[in-house]
Amino acid sequence: MLDELPVTSKFLAETSSKSQSVSGPNRYYEMLYLIGLGLSSVEDITVRGLKVVQKCARVYLEAYTSILMAASKEDLESFYGKEVILADRELVESSSGAILEGADKVDVAFLVVGDPFGATTHTDLAIRARSLGIPFEAIHNASVMNAVGACGLQLYNFGQTVSLVFFMDNWKPDSFYDRIKENRKIGLHTLVLLDIKVKEQSFENMARGRMIYEPPRYMNIETAASQLLEIEDIRNEKVYTADTPCVSVSRLGSSAQKFVAATLGELAEIESGEPLHSLVILGHRIHEMEIEYLLDFATSKAKFQQAVEAELDTAKAMQPPTQVEEDED
Repeated sequence: MLDELPVTSKFLAETSSKSQSVSGPNRYYEMLYLIGLGLSSVEDITVRGLKVVQKCARVYLEAYTSILMAASKEDLESFYGKEVILADRELVESSSGAILEGADKVDVAFLVVGDPFGATTHTDLAIRARSLGIPFEAIHNASVMNAVGACGLQLYNFGQTVSLVFFMDNWKPDSFYDRIKENRKIGLHTLVLLDIKVKEQSFENMARGRMIYEPPRYMNIETAASQLLEIEDIRNEKVYTADTPCVSVSRLGSSAQKFVAATLGELAEIESGEPLHSLVILGHRIHEMEIEYLLDFATSKAKFQQAVEAELDTAKAMQPPTQVEEDED
């Protein structure tokens, strides 16, 4: 019966009942490796990651949650001395069996820009490998989640990270607004990850079954700031305003890395340049050392300092008054 199945289906059927541990003395030596590439250059991969890539039978590059800013697929192939297979969203999320096929018999590498567990889809791939009895190992690297500290903000002062997608005329999701509200209520910074559209279909082409893809799009700072303010206008809960101090983060980890400290309204007017971009909304628990560091990136030091002080004053005004117990006679 198994001989009649396609290769991928046969592999899944043969391995679905297995449950192998990824640790201990009896672990496999052949496995799936989830390898972080860092943020920009081919050389950002760790030494250990590079050694693993060079011994793998197949090497996949996840190519839709982020991009390696200063390196192409061909650059990676030249540096590794290996063929690199592009893994788009459809392959990873709908046809992961092709990636996992034979990974219990040969080493397979799955390359991720940033860190392997920076996106939920990579966790899902690990879960599928585990369910098939395929050992896996992660080799970590820098990602926006930790490298954002280069702007001067302390990582332990960050709250929940949110994602902001490109708005459409009839679709403007605002779930991020409530997460920002929760962060700002307790004074924490919010890292906003900006949308990336790679190998995406229009609704018309999708409905007609045409495999025609839109050109890649990467959200810039000015679009992100404008969309954030648009949702504030709609929700009108004063979670943030055009005067809220923020930091734009552009091309993080590359030689063209740039930070701009300004109000959200000002960021809606800047030209942020080439991708990739992120944005940070400051919280009122900001430390004086963070402020001092950020001032070097301010479009106007005086105006940014004033915006931060207004943020702190607003936070103090919102604190409940301290209750003083009366002495009992």
